[in-house]
Amino acid sequence: MQKPVEQRTPARRLKPSPRKGRLLHVRSGLSPEKTLLVRITIVIALIALVIAVFWFDRDGLKDQIDGSISFPDVLYFAMITVTTVGYGDIVPVSQTARLIDAFAVTPIRVFIWFIFLGTAYELVVQRIVEEFRLSRIQKQLHGHIVLCGFGHSGLIAAQETVAKGHPADRIVVIDGSEDRIQVAADAGFIGLLGDATSEETLTKACVGQAKAVIVSTGRDDTTILVILTVRHLSAATKIVANIKQEENIKLANLSGADLVVSPPKIGGYLMADAVDSQHATPFLCDLMSAGGRMVLTERRAEPDDVGKTMAEIDAGVVVQVHSHGRNIAFTERNRYIVQPNDLLLIISPPQSGEEAEPW
Repeated sequence: MQKPVEQRTPARRLKPSPRKGRLLHVRSGLSPEKTLLVRITIVIALIALVIAVFWFDRDGLKDQIDGSISFPDVLYFAMITVTTVGYGDIVPVSQTARLIDAFAVTPIRVFIWFIFLGTAYELVVQRIVEEFRLSRIQKQLHGHIVLCGFGHSGLIAAQETVAKGHPADRIVVIDGSEDRIQVAADAGFIGLLGDATSEETLTKACVGQAKAVIVSTGRDDTTILVILTVRHLSAATKIVANIKQEENIKLANLSGADLVVSPPKIGGYLMADAVDSQHATPFLCDLMSAGGRMVLTERRAEPDDVGKTMAEIDAGVVVQVHSHGRNIAFTERNRYIVQPNDLLLIISPPQSGEEAEPW
């Protein structure tokens, strides 16, 4: 009895690095305007607390000008204390007042400044820094790949793209999940947190200059909407779409997808084939993987190929030729003469020269 065929993991497969920094990433659910309003309310409440503390302990304060402490004096002293200005005209003179200033007011003062600094960074500085970094990245984006959706299929697509030689820092991942975007960034990709159906988000990803856009959102209706939006922004960019339901494949093609892949359909083919075969399915999986013993590549016919039959080309086994809208099957390999600009589909050993592991 033969042992089951064991699948091999490609040698160059990327693995997301362990998460660093924050363990929990959640959205506040508040708009920037509401966030600012909440923080202003907290600051006002803290200042009111300081005023109340100074008012109830006003006997421990001394006014260097008239010697009396009124409510306006307390209000004035609280404000200059919180803002760390201090002019020395009103000072704490009792031990109680100084202890209150040291252990009650000072922490409140520090906390208020943290709120100011955090708000400035979150609402102003962070946005300026992100826009500056994005503009620098956009200037370098040309011939890159945009991946819309970073679920399981999107992750594998990104890993295989890198394994086939495309730089990880030239793959732009768009996803609405902050957690997935963090995983993408940890893996070396450029992450954009946003809605892939939005023209603004796709424009930031420079889809017009992209080599290809891979759409794998996990929902056929969302995928088709992304296809329509990308095609509206760019008529030339290649679009590869992941569609689950077979009846939606036609809609995806009509929407502007250049190539539609249906993982459930392909998986069904492979499983049905595995019923009567032992090695065909592992071979096909190995052939599609970048780290396989054999690789399937597509390239233009070179000058040395023109004039030869498919069988005479020594770069590998030519299994199909695409010529002027026609698909020349493998059965014509001894008769068809390769023409200029033909597209050759070739099975050949890996170009790296590394010896691949057995299945």
